Amino acid sequence: MSRALVISVRFHDGRFHGEGSDGGAEWPPSPARLFQALVAGAGNGETLNEEETKALEWLEDRPAPTIAAPAAHKGQRFKFFVPNNDGDMVESGSKSLGKIRTEKTIQPHLFRADVPVSFVWTWDDAAAEGEVQARTICGIAERLYQLGRGVDMAWADAEVVDSHHIEARVAEDGRVVHLPSRGSGGIRLACPVNGSLASLIHRFASYRFPETSESRARRTTFRKPPQAAFVPVVYDAPERRFVFDLRLPDPSGGFAAWPLSRAAELVEHARDQAAERLGRAAPDLLELIECYLVGRGAAEADKASRVRVVPVPSIGREQTNQSIRRVTVYVPQTCPLAADDLAWAFAQVVWTGADGGIGGTLQRADDERMAARFEEAARGWRSVTPLALPGRGRRIAVPQPREGDEAGKHFAQREALATEVRQALRHAGIRTAVSSVRVQREPFDRRGERAERFAAGTRFSPEALWHAAITFTESVSGPLLLGDGRFVGLGLLRPEERARGVMAFTIVEGLADGAEPLVVARAGRRAMMARVQAGMRRGAELPMYVSGHRPDGGPASDGSHRHVAVVADLPRRRVLYVAPSELQRRGIRWRDIETDHRRTARALEGMDVLRAGSSGRLTLLPAAIDPENDILFAPSRAWESVTAYDVTRHHRRAGDGAALRIDVERELGRCAWPRPESIEVLAVRRGPRGGLSGRLRLTFRTAQAGPLLLGRTAHKGGGLFVGC
Repeated sequence: MSRALVISVRFHDGRFHGEGSDGGAEWPPSPARLFQALVAGAGNGETLNEEETKALEWLEDRPAPTIAAPAAHKGQRFKFFVPNNDGDMVESGSKSLGKIRTEKTIQPHLFRADVPVSFVWTWDDAAAEGEVQARTICGIAERLYQLGRGVDMAWADAEVVDSHHIEARVAEDGRVVHLPSRGSGGIRLACPVNGSLASLIHRFASYRFPETSESRARRTTFRKPPQAAFVPVVYDAPERRFVFDLRLPDPSGGFAAWPLSRAAELVEHARDQAAERLGRAAPDLLELIECYLVGRGAAEADKASRVRVVPVPSIGREQTNQSIRRVTVYVPQTCPLAADDLAWAFAQVVWTGADGGIGGTLQRADDERMAARFEEAARGWRSVTPLALPGRGRRIAVPQPREGDEAGKHFAQREALATEVRQALRHAGIRTAVSSVRVQREPFDRRGERAERFAAGTRFSPEALWHAAITFTESVSGPLLLGDGRFVGLGLLRPEERARGVMAFTIVEGLADGAEPLVVARAGRRAMMARVQAGMRRGAELPMYVSGHRPDGGPASDGSHRHVAVVADLPRRRVLYVAPSELQRRGIRWRDIETDHRRTARALEGMDVLRAGSSGRLTLLPAAIDPENDILFAPSRAWESVTAYDVTRHHRRAGDGAALRIDVERELGRCAWPRPESIEVLAVRRGPRGGLSGRLRLTFRTAQAGPLLLGRTAHKGGGLFVGC
């Protein structure tokens, strides 16, 4: 059994101002920063005692540690001016000191002050020296007083524990675990190496300002000390991904579609064949292959480094046949098996047909777009293959309602199942907060399969398999595989697609009586612009996608509304940000606005308060859209306006009602909606300057899916229609 040294640092203010080697804000704090803080805390005068020197030299020889840090977000940038290091060449009290000030731009990270940042080093318990040195480090950690810049006051505690206790410890309080990796990408953090302590001692000794004489004047010459010796280590490097097509062995080379309900069988067959092929080529790797590819003998701590084989069903439109035509292999950067060797092993995996002949093969894919769709970031996710819940088919403990209360029993069972889904998220290492969970046997897609049909040929009972739809409070990137069957292709979730261009917030409290939708919508628009602006360079102009104005400051009045619409849906107590591609069926493609929309979505993440003047101080929570059942999105033949429709062009020769009908029909054509069978004017209003607005009811020949916003103020929440 191995041992672990855990140093937990707590910050006084829940702020960290450290700057990375690239000049940007650093998070999490690097191990090199902690090492320097330990050396500073151990320093007593100009020297370190021999015992603590040996302990720090032992620590610098350890591999890069695991870091567990609270979720953090960047705060507001600010600037201040400090004397440059050249100030040491200026005489004390000189007026020229103010001329060599340097501008510093700081952007702190903000997080919960009560949640510590933990650094974890492990070593083999057979090394008796490690226990002694680690105990000495624990004593040094008690003298730590800051970590980062001078304003980042902090304190630390340390302990030595058995490594099997570590996983639960580092994941407590919803902390994010950052692992050192071998690949590219990810984040680079400086880490101590052999010689780091000696370089810090030499750097400290070099902070001297020798005096030299030139004729009668005496001058102090500044000498820059040498840099400390640290090495950059990649943390959180992305997995290596290899996509394979299931191809027929005949000359046509077409896809060999595999039934969705037999996903686990396909994964196990491909995995076992690849393991056998790799084992024959490298017999010395058999133990690693069994652990990290097949999963036999894998401990809980090994799961993060295991190879994942993911079946890729075809998704897209409601009518798409969800057969499996591709397989994706994900190799974590911490996996001890070489990624290229695994790709070679999976290539040319074959399976036989009923007649004993070759039924298909795995071949490296040229087109990876379908696999990439499962990796998109979204708040809403729903299962394609069902989750094997951690209960393993046992009878789930359900709170007992009153006798005869069947509805109460049904509700209690669903709540217990939702708890099991949250447990599956924790097991998969997903710490993002969940706002809602829905569990059912039926598939969420029209061409999907019921959950119990996936049990055949697996170790899971039909009672353990459930489909789930999950809504997170923040966007989560895929692929997501949850439950006990996640290593055999069960529990695969897909991001919600139909509402991908919509960011929704629920109004929890604070909505005033008589609140005005357009007032709330304008407040939501101002908040969006402010948050996007805060993340941009100083002096940069807001993009038209957000502001609705051209670079010259004029309104984007070409009639296409190529910017975000803000909708205050107060009857359902929510605020929506809708991409223009959702409102116009022609002329605006998602791929053309995706970058702008994702940037806006990132800026809105974490918005929990909206100040809307007389309409209230609104407390918000992120929400997801169910496009099949939502009144603003679900298909309907009849649509009725709930906020005033403002005409884009007043046809003065026609009457008010006719002018409304002419204008709304023109707007429907611009958005590529079909011509309605009837347009009923429910109310007409003239503004003080002669502007015309009103409410209407539209009826179409066939059901049409929303959302529907029309008119001159559509991007501010005006002209909103609901299905009825």
